[in-house]
Amino acid sequence: MQVVTMEHVRESREIKMFLEMSEKQLESQGYTEHSFRHVGLVSKNAGRVLTDLGYGERDVELAKIAGYMHDIGNAVNRVDHAHSGAILAYRILTGMGMEYSEAVEIMLAIGNHDENTGAAVSNISSALILADKSDVHRSRVKNNDFATFDIHDRVNYAVDNSSIKVERDSKAALLDLHIDTKICPLMDYFEIFLTRMTMCRRAADFLGLNFQLMINGTRLL
Repeated sequence: MQVVTMEHVRESREIKMFLEMSEKQLESQGYTEHSFRHVGLVSKNAGRVLTDLGYGERDVELAKIAGYMHDIGNAVNRVDHAHSGAILAYRILTGMGMEYSEAVEIMLAIGNHDENTGAAVSNISSALILADKSDVHRSRVKNNDFATFDIHDRVNYAVDNSSIKVERDSKAALLDLHIDTKICPLMDYFEIFLTRMTMCRRAADFLGLNFQLMINGTRLL
């Protein structure tokens, strides 16, 4: 067994191939971007959530790894990608020499990141949920034809700034968005993201935080 780091994961040709295939499949079906930009940002933010809450260095590293690998199941199929991705991640990480106990933690987090089947069940899974569900941004839209945008394209394209911050002293997790309402009314955002916001609230609860949503400078939750 060896200490597997974020650097090892980032340099893995196998993981890179899974991410490339994931994006290829999702792009062919018209989904928003789920590849290197997305997983890199989710990895960074998941680690930052636990860092800001005072968790240990290894927990932070595991959250980063979970964030980077959380969408590899899309290489298999978008349906049930959280579960297939969790199993793939466990196999890959133990193959790299990671301790079984750590690989299981990452498997658990990845297997619970999707809003249709998942739940906040650990510190790492909670950080992953907050980081993943907060990534709403126009740079994720792959469709170049505005006339053919579906509601997901419109909502993501309308968001030109998004951030997730945790404040240890005030016990808050704040998702701050700026939405161009000329492109997308706020109701469209809530139509497709209400379930995700509920998941974020439960993830924040698990970490002992209150989830807050700020849109265009106005606190809505």
